[in-house]
Amino acid sequence: MSVYSTLCFLAAAAMIIAFINSKIGKMQTTIAITAGALILSLGIVIAGQNGWFHLEEIAASQLGEINFESFLLKGILGFLLFAGGLGIKLPNLEDQKWEITVLALAATLFSTFFIGFSLWGMCQLIGIDFDLIYCLIFGSLISPTDPIAVLAIVKKLNAPRRISTQIEGESLFNDGFGLVIFVTLFTIAFGNEAPTVLGVGQLFIQEAIGGIAYGFFLGLLFHYLISATDDHSMELLLTIGVPTAGYVFADLIHVSGPLAMVVSGIMIGNWTRFIGFSKESEDHLDHFWELVDEFLNGVLFLLIGLSMLQFSFHEEDWILMVIAVPLVLLSRFLSIQLSYFGFQRYRDYNPHSVKILTWGGLRGGLALAMAMAIPAGIIVIPEKNIDVREMILVMTYAVVVFSILIQGSTITPMIQKAKQWEAENK
Repeated sequence: MSVYSTLCFLAAAAMIIAFINSKIGKMQTTIAITAGALILSLGIVIAGQNGWFHLEEIAASQLGEINFESFLLKGILGFLLFAGGLGIKLPNLEDQKWEITVLALAATLFSTFFIGFSLWGMCQLIGIDFDLIYCLIFGSLISPTDPIAVLAIVKKLNAPRRISTQIEGESLFNDGFGLVIFVTLFTIAFGNEAPTVLGVGQLFIQEAIGGIAYGFFLGLLFHYLISATDDHSMELLLTIGVPTAGYVFADLIHVSGPLAMVVSGIMIGNWTRFIGFSKESEDHLDHFWELVDEFLNGVLFLLIGLSMLQFSFHEEDWILMVIAVPLVLLSRFLSIQLSYFGFQRYRDYNPHSVKILTWGGLRGGLALAMAMAIPAGIIVIPEKNIDVREMILVMTYAVVVFSILIQGSTITPMIQKAKQWEAENK
C-alpha cells in the first residue's frame, strides 16, 4: 500500500474517532484521537500475543513507510504553525514580550540542563550506563513546549488573556532556541567536528534570527500579493503559499521554517486581515484555516498514538519511562517558578499562572520527531541490544502521551479557577 493510501486511511480513522467522540465522549478532539489510537495499538498488540490475528508487523511496517520525522518537520508543521500564528493577537504579544522571551530562552535552557544532569545521575544510581551527552540531548528535545499540542488543546479553553498569551507565545517561539541547543548537542554526540562558541552563535543567528527576518519578508510579500486582488478565492489560496513554498524555501536557505511561519502568520493575521483581505475573505479566513488545522491535527495525533507499534519495550525502558514523566514535570515547574520570581518584581499576575503554565506546557509530535532523528545502533545495554535511540524514544513517547492524555484532559479545572479569580478581582 502506498504512503498516500496509508495517509488516506489514517485521515478517515481520525475523522471516525472524532465523530464518535462528538456523539458519545465529548472529549477534546485531539485527546480523543490520541486515546483512540492508543487503544487500537494496544488491541493489535494483545491480539497478536494471544494468537487471534497478527497485524502488529503489518501496521508497524506501514507506519514506518510514512517517516514520521519527515512528515512532521518537513511537511505539515508549516501549516500548523502558520495557522497558530494567524490566531495570535499582536497587542497581547506586545504586552507579554519580556515574559515570552524569558520563558522561550532562559527557561528552555535551564530545563535542558536540569533534565540532562538529573537523568544522568538517576541512571548511574540504577546501574544504567547512559552517557551525560545523551541525557542532555533528551533534555534539549523535551524541554521546548510543543506549539501544535498547546494550540490544539490549551488555546481552545479560553484561559485568562495573560496566561493564554504566555503559554501560546512561548510554545510558538521556543522552537528556534530549542533547535540550536538540540543541534549543538547532537553534533557533539554524533558529529565529526566539535562545535565552537562561534559556530553555535552563527547557527543561532542563521536559524533563529534568519528565520524571523525571512518570515517578515514572506509576510510582507504575501500581504502585497493578497492586497493586489479582490478575488475571494484567490486571497485564501494565496495564504496556502506561505506554509508550502515559503516553508520549503526556508529549509533550502537554512533558516528556521517554524519561526518564519509564526512571524508571517502573525503579520497576515494582524495586518493583512484588516487592510488586505476583502470583507468576505476576512470572514472566512479563520474558518478556512481552522478546518486545515483540525484535519492535519487529527492525522498527526492519530500517528502519535499508533507510533507505539514501532517501539520495542524492555524492562529498562519501562524504568526510564517512569523516571522521565515526573522529571520533566519537575523541571517545567522549576523553570516557570524561577522565571516568575523575576516577573513578579515588576507586575502582578494571576495566582494560578505558575500552575497552569506548568501543567499546560504540553509536549507532542515535535519532540517525538526529534527523537526519531537520533541514529540507531549505539548500544547502551549489549545483553538486550538496547541502543540510545530506543531509550530516548520510549522516554519521549511516555512524556508526550502523558502530556496529551493526562495534562491536556485535566487542565480545564485550573483554567476555570484562574478565570474565576480574574472575574472576582477586576
